[in-house]
Amino acid sequence: MKRHLLAACAALTVFTAPAHADTLIDNIDGVTLDANNAIDHFTGLLVNDDGRIVQVFHRGDKRPGKVDYLVDGKGQYVMPGLIDSHVHVMSIGFAELTLDLSSARSLSEALTMIGAYAKAHPDRGWILGRGWNQELWPEKRFPTAAELDAVVPDRPVWLMRVDGHAGWANTRAIALAGVTAATKPPAGGQIERIAPGGKPAGVFVDNATSLVEAVVPPPRPEDRDLAFALAQEQLLKRGVTAVADMGTTIEDWQTYRRAGDLGTLRIRIMSYAAGIDNMVLIAGPGPTPWLYQDRLRMGGVKLYADGALGSRGASLKAPYADAPGTKGLRITGDTQLKNLMSRAALDHFQVAVHAIGDEANASVIGAIEDLSQTYTGDRRWRIEHAQIIDPVDIPSLGKNGIIASMQPVHQTSDRLMAEARLGPSRLAGAYAWRSVAASGAKLAFGSDAPVELPDPFAGMAAAITRQGPDGQPFGGWQPQETVSREAALAAYTSGGAYAGFAEGRFGRLVVGERADFLVVDRDPMLASPSDLRETKVLQTWVNGRLVWERKAP
Repeated sequence: MKRHLLAACAALTVFTAPAHADTLIDNIDGVTLDANNAIDHFTGLLVNDDGRIVQVFHRGDKRPGKVDYLVDGKGQYVMPGLIDSHVHVMSIGFAELTLDLSSARSLSEALTMIGAYAKAHPDRGWILGRGWNQELWPEKRFPTAAELDAVVPDRPVWLMRVDGHAGWANTRAIALAGVTAATKPPAGGQIERIAPGGKPAGVFVDNATSLVEAVVPPPRPEDRDLAFALAQEQLLKRGVTAVADMGTTIEDWQTYRRAGDLGTLRIRIMSYAAGIDNMVLIAGPGPTPWLYQDRLRMGGVKLYADGALGSRGASLKAPYADAPGTKGLRITGDTQLKNLMSRAALDHFQVAVHAIGDEANASVIGAIEDLSQTYTGDRRWRIEHAQIIDPVDIPSLGKNGIIASMQPVHQTSDRLMAEARLGPSRLAGAYAWRSVAASGAKLAFGSDAPVELPDPFAGMAAAITRQGPDGQPFGGWQPQETVSREAALAAYTSGGAYAGFAEGRFGRLVVGERADFLVVDRDPMLASPSDLRETKVLQTWVNGRLVWERKAP
């Protein structure tokens, strides 16, 4: 393995550069994408004190005779910093501070973990966590409050499902929330009930989660600051230098601003407000300017059309194959959704709509078609997930500049569940990356972290193979929907920047853009898919400064 960059370059994170100081990162084996998304190889970068690239050197190019700072890369592999186009930043951090049930492979294992966690934290008034997934359990059913009561009878418990679209409460939490058999679910929500009588069973789906969340004590500002620091660490160590934060609240925004003011904002955040109220409260009459050297901007709003496939909240055109009595949930109906989209577009905010089921996606595509007649210009309407689309609707994605913000690892994690939920006849439009791109829609890839790990190398491997880390299924699942390696890299770099109106600022290692790059232990364009998944980030640089470095073993 090639050796690390000189340890001395770590000083670049703290020095105060003099006016017009230049840094030359030389003797590197670099790759980036050109304006046509073709691979360009380079061997050196000259970066000014503002963090922008002023010159890209190729083999044989003459270097400047004198620079202020010189970093010898010793032939290491360098690539652009990666952009995760759909994360929940603060949830990543809070997941590090609460109970993580993502490894539970049965209900009994989850209950054992919950009981042990409660015993280890007797001082906590609430037991909070996330990550459970009944589809990974032999039971294949929602858990109950009674089962939680058996392990934590003395304190309220609230545990979010892995996708964030359902929550599991014990009897104490349900009582504190005041939910009874007579309680009606809010629009776009569902309360799982015990028959007969209708007593709450313990799981709340989509908008119904708000009933319990209303009584969960909110985090303190210092808790938020700690969670954000942990989230940045999780992202940077995996090579993610910029994110689209989907669902930013005023509390989240203030956390990011505090970090920016204190000089601890290391990643770039393209922020999408959690609904219209937060959009207006944070940004006011229009998108904010870029702040902190292009590290923070609120440019859009996140809205919801439906729920998630795992909790059967995704809105389908036909009933679920494994639950013929339901077609899912519309969190926001057609008229209301179109009104919310119009309100945001009126003030030139970018609109990003969560849509997973084929009915929800058709509705959003239709709404964009209608609204584009009024709101002209470069709008870059986004559909978040675009997970299950009726093939007859896919050609419409190419109209009106729609961006499909999709998560490759969802396909490998969900495929068995998707087969059960949809049946074989509806799989043709599932996670259909190549068909979506062929329609003319722009792809932006992400992870939906903390639903999945924010690991873009796993995402790229999934995108080019449609196989999981176990190499299954052989030949790939619906392999006609793979994308090329270049297209996958573009969707995690230049495509992600374009999706957030950040092109020309970051996303590629070219003159004029920010020097956000990674030092990695293998060539991402030549590694086999299995090796690509195992890529180790050695260093992460943002704005021409080293912000994270792997510790020597």
